Amino acid sequence: MSDLFGNSGAAPLDGPGVPLAEKLRPANLGEVVGQDHLLGEGGTLRQMLEKGWLPSLIFWGPPGTGKTTIARLLAEQTGLHFEQISAVFSGVADLKKAFEAAKIRKSQGIQTLLFVDEIHRFNRSQQDGFLPFVENGTVTLVGATTENPSFELNGALLSRCQVLVLERHSAASLRQILSRAEEVEGHPVPLKNEAVDRLLDLADGDGRFFLNMVETVYHSADHHLSADELIKLVSKRAPAYDKDKEGHYNLISALHKSLRGSDVDAALYWFSRMMDGGEDPLYIARRLVRFAVEDIGMADPNALLQANAAKEAYQFLGSPEGDLAIAQSVVYLATAPKSNAAYAAFKLAKKSAKKNGSHMPPKHILNAPTNLMKDLGYGKGYAYDHDAADGFSGQNYFPDEMPRENYYQPVERGFERDIQRRLEYWANLRANLRAKRAEEGDI
Repeated sequence: MSDLFGNSGAAPLDGPGVPLAEKLRPANLGEVVGQDHLLGEGGTLRQMLEKGWLPSLIFWGPPGTGKTTIARLLAEQTGLHFEQISAVFSGVADLKKAFEAAKIRKSQGIQTLLFVDEIHRFNRSQQDGFLPFVENGTVTLVGATTENPSFELNGALLSRCQVLVLERHSAASLRQILSRAEEVEGHPVPLKNEAVDRLLDLADGDGRFFLNMVETVYHSADHHLSADELIKLVSKRAPAYDKDKEGHYNLISALHKSLRGSDVDAALYWFSRMMDGGEDPLYIARRLVRFAVEDIGMADPNALLQANAAKEAYQFLGSPEGDLAIAQSVVYLATAPKSNAAYAAFKLAKKSAKKNGSHMPPKHILNAPTNLMKDLGYGKGYAYDHDAADGFSGQNYFPDEMPRENYYQPVERGFERDIQRRLEYWANLRANLRAKRAEEGDI
């Protein structure tokens, strides 16, 4: 079945039982809708064809954007034999059969375009099996995947292919498809205006799913449906979200960066997208705890308490009641003052610890539980801070071999403004005490 549809000038297929998607199958690449960056004026794929050059390709894009259709039309336009296999239903034997048939056709002067749907489903060794046949020109490979090729395909195979990204349908391209459907059916889709808008939303950029819903409306509606009536008639498309795939990492990245950017509305949107996609709420809660310490830190120490409280509330209440606790945490974290000063200080301290990891602590801050340790000077000269006039002795706590280093640089936001004043107060006391000891000859 075709994935992508356009305004076809050719006579559509007709007759009872012919799916609407089949009736709207494009007759050539110029009729394909929604991928102008590839097929429009100056488009990548169009330029390749104009130069008479078609390399092996990987089509990467969400479902219903035209990967199969474009591959088939490419074969027709370039005069290649079109051979299609699916990695879901094919194995090594099917690949060998396809390659042998391609070799025979090549000996007869006929080139083969081998379209492999869901190519990421083949394992690494199976993907390696394509290499010699791509290299020697036995086949022009066109692979289709909904997953990030960088993660799912062998580097050796990727290096021999051009990766082209197909974009999800916009509302404008879906309206083009709808216009063509109404032309083929001979009358407008029986939907009120607000229902048409809702239908576009429900498609979520998937042209194939959109046409299936349009066909359902044509066959089932006996009057112009409202948006609510439409929802009852058609099923909502499951969000394109795999919890262990790229969509998972893209959305958590979007949530994290929206929180960091203090955009509470965007953060709530990405949180809701993840929840709608079936994400584990506790995974989100754990990431919020991480965000509280990494991006807010001491600018608002209560952020960690709020994030932890949301996690515990969800564990106590479960869904759907506990979802609100996590949403509340999202709001708190997004609106809190931001600072990564503690995070940056920790990284600097770790780097210094690796560089100076063999130094002993100064003896005056070591305990001396045995007489031998006392004789060696452990604890000698330690100043108990609570006995000092200002509750601050100003002693050195770095190794004797190291100069004093400064890792923590609080920002002028939130609670860290108060911390900065404290640090300046202690720094002044330390400098004064050091000057006094220098005058007395202690240092």
